Amino acid sequence: MFSFWPNGSPAVGSRLALMAGFGGLLLLMAFAEFDGIAALRQIQNTTDQMRQDFERRTQLLERIRGDVYVSGTYVRDYLLEVEPGKAEGHRYSLLETRRDMDAALAQYRAMLTPREAVPFQVLTEELAAYWGILEPVFQWSPDERRRAGFPFLRDEVSPRRNAMIGIADQIRSINESQASAGRAEVEATFARYRQRLTVTIGLTIGLGLLLAAFTMRKILGLETETAVHFREISRAQAELKQLSARLVEAQENERRSISRELHDEIGQSLTAVLVEMANLSTLIRSAERDVVAAKAGEIKHLVENSISVVRNMALLLRPSMLDDLGLAPALLWQAREVSKRSGVSVKVTAEEVPEELPEEHKTCIYRVVQEALHNAVQHSGARNVRVSVRPDDGHLLLTISDDGKGFNPCAEKGMGLLGMEERVSHLGGTFAVESSEGRGVSIHISLPVPVQHPASAALHKPQEVL
Repeated sequence: MFSFWPNGSPAVGSRLALMAGFGGLLLLMAFAEFDGIAALRQIQNTTDQMRQDFERRTQLLERIRGDVYVSGTYVRDYLLEVEPGKAEGHRYSLLETRRDMDAALAQYRAMLTPREAVPFQVLTEELAAYWGILEPVFQWSPDERRRAGFPFLRDEVSPRRNAMIGIADQIRSINESQASAGRAEVEATFARYRQRLTVTIGLTIGLGLLLAAFTMRKILGLETETAVHFREISRAQAELKQLSARLVEAQENERRSISRELHDEIGQSLTAVLVEMANLSTLIRSAERDVVAAKAGEIKHLVENSISVVRNMALLLRPSMLDDLGLAPALLWQAREVSKRSGVSVKVTAEEVPEELPEEHKTCIYRVVQEALHNAVQHSGARNVRVSVRPDDGHLLLTISDDGKGFNPCAEKGMGLLGMEERVSHLGGTFAVESSEGRGVSIHISLPVPVQHPASAALHKPQEVL
């Protein structure tokens, strides 16, 4: 299992290895992306340029070819036309066609490739010769055009026109072959890029697999270590809960012992003193010693106060009625005492509370109510508190509500609430606090009650509300 050394060397080495690996992987991915974008842009630019050149060359060749074909038509119309005005119009159209053809030839010459140089030179010479044989014709008279026009068209114009169209077709074939060669070059470029991309992807996948294996090994090691730590923490938490339960039990036992000692020893002694002082006061009165009697009365009053204080202390530590009479009377006494001391109205409703509740359940409810009443008097400014205890389907439900100023349970949670929650959780119960600013506090507790023998399941009558 992977472990962290005190000096941190393995952890630092693992971090550096992971950083280097993931950094290299990201660099490879970035390189593949940028290289792919550059290659695709280059292929696209080359393809667009080739397509534009091919389309431009094809348009110019078609333009030259069309002008050659149209020129023959204009020559025919010129030679066969008998009216001088119309013949001159055909001549003017023929000259316009020649100017357009010369412009197309000049544009194509600027785009000429080495393979097209010879055919283009032949085409240019043929066109020059073609226009050269046409120049004398424009000087013919109408009779000469009518007599020699048809033989001239048949023997001179048509063969030369067909020859020039054939040369233009040859140049177009060369242009198409060059376009095919360009496409082959683009395909070769794409194949080279595909090969380079395959190598890059292979490296990326290989490095990714290595990183995945390394990361999985480290994660599995950390998972094993975390599971061990979790088991240790769970065991420690269970031990802490047991210790807390033992501390609470020891605390209750100690309180019970102190309570009984105060009640049985100190209380009885002070009571005896009180009786003796009463006798002394009677004897002194019969002797009409008023001063001594008054002093004895003061002593009697002090002893009575001491007895009251000791009794209250004993009851606060653990009321004997909790053990002797049960939970409901103890809660009623606690409510009376709180109301007497603070003036807060405390009403207790204990409906059908089982007599034979487990000791720890009675103690838990009594202490929770004690802490809740203390909080209501000291912190919430409540004027009325309601305490309700009732059984429900194998559970004992406790609700404590007040009309105080309230608080935010998520942001404010003191030791008192934590102590109550700890007591309830120890018995397997649920603890919930509902409160908000200005709306008082409601505490809801549900404790599972162990199933008891029917003979011990006698129930109290509903207790009178205080």
